Amino acid sequence: MLIRKAVPDDLDTLAAIEAECFPLDQAAPRNAFEKRLRVFPDHFLLLCEGSGEVISFINGSVTDIPDLTDEMYSDSSIHSPEGKWQMVFGLNTRPRYRRKGYAAKLMKAFIALAREEGRLGLVLTCKQSLIHYYEKFGFVNEGITDKSVIGGVSWYQMRLSF
Repeated sequence: MLIRKAVPDDLDTLAAIEAECFPLDQAAPRNAFEKRLRVFPDHFLLLCEGSGEVISFINGSVTDIPDLTDEMYSDSSIHSPEGKWQMVFGLNTRPRYRRKGYAAKLMKAFIALAREEGRLGLVLTCKQSLIHYYEKFGFVNEGITDKSVIGGVSWYQMRLSF
């Protein structure tokens, strides 16, 4: 397995994996990934098999805004390279590769990258069923957020502070 940063040629693969991992009303569209790859490609980590197939990825912008908002998903101009907080927009693993520790490898690598870059920490939102998963990495549940309402479900904001 190899962890690498994304390149523009990964666009279609990332959009396809996103569509496999989220319902249509919660998945980021292809054009959102296109904008993100243009603005913050260094904040996409991909886990690839020896053959080069991307099986999992994590991404998110960096900002001084301390809470994750729905606008961040679509407005890449909010990204600030010197920002204090690394946002996590998604940690996606193709369904047939789940429960093998691949997502955990990417999360640990993303946390290490945020530390190396001098961030204050990472922020993400998740559904209630995943709170325990992110707590394993040291994220703290801050409760249901009113700043993210994608797909009409309750999202819990979680923060890992260094």
